Amino acid sequence: MKIAIVGQQDFGKAVLEAFVARGDQVVAVFCAPEKEGARPDALRAAAQEKGLQVHQFKSLRAPEALQAMQAAGADIGVMAFVLQFAPQEFVKVPKHGTIQYHPSLLPKYRGPSSINWPISRGDKQTGLSIFRPTDGLDEGAVILQKRALIGENDTLGNVYFERLFPMGVKAMLEAADLVVAGKHKETAQDEAQASYEGWFREAEARIHWASHVDLIHNLIRGSDPAPGAWTTLNGVKLQLFDSRKEIVRTFGAVKGKLGEVLGVEDGRLVIAAQGGRIRAGKAKLGDGKKLAAADLVAAGSIKAGQILGA
Repeated sequence: MKIAIVGQQDFGKAVLEAFVARGDQVVAVFCAPEKEGARPDALRAAAQEKGLQVHQFKSLRAPEALQAMQAAGADIGVMAFVLQFAPQEFVKVPKHGTIQYHPSLLPKYRGPSSINWPISRGDKQTGLSIFRPTDGLDEGAVILQKRALIGENDTLGNVYFERLFPMGVKAMLEAADLVVAGKHKETAQDEAQASYEGWFREAEARIHWASHVDLIHNLIRGSDPAPGAWTTLNGVKLQLFDSRKEIVRTFGAVKGKLGEVLGVEDGRLVIAAQGGRIRAGKAKLGDGKKLAAADLVAAGSIKAGQILGA
């Protein structure tokens, strides 16, 4: 099979290596140019090490991008973690068109932060979709889907790296095989079930201590490791990670004010919240390093009785 890969970073690299490892021919690699000062793109570096043809166009709308795809003579295009817009005239060039990976169960959670949002909202499952790219954002017909459970204490990090990343690499190979063999089925997305979410960034990751402990716990998990759920301590940004929650069902049993540091138990920083307590295993204060939360308390950086977010 002749493959044209469009993507970037570690996921793009893993997809490239998976196709190469089983003997497919990667005829072209398209990845976005690195920004000045950014770390080298993992996909670009891996492709160049293998002596593959690499293209870095500022826009895939450029005539040069279309010409490069036409010259590649690919059987199928594979889009693995793509932030650039790919127009239809570009994605339809390969003999069997192009397929794209998205880490959600489309049509739910279209958009760029589709792993953060379901975790932060307490969903019990997520998944991935391989679909046909269109000019609409994540709106094309679905070819293949895989589901993944989200546990009570799962974070963005382990849901992605332990599940959606490896599952996604395998699913891209499976979908490519189905499409090239003409054995796939394309299912239109149900627009009545569709949802779109924008970027999950610093503003979305701010902790509001008046929220219920469930919501705070889910927000921390959905932001761990990035962008990092945060509050303030004496005006300094404090990020919390590795959350556990303790539900208190007896009215009035939660001692302390909302957002109050209650101390350290079992190595975790304990904070009062609506309906229970948050127990954070790790924290980052200001420009410091991410540390065990208990170490920040032991160093005197955080003290019992302090009110977070005040």
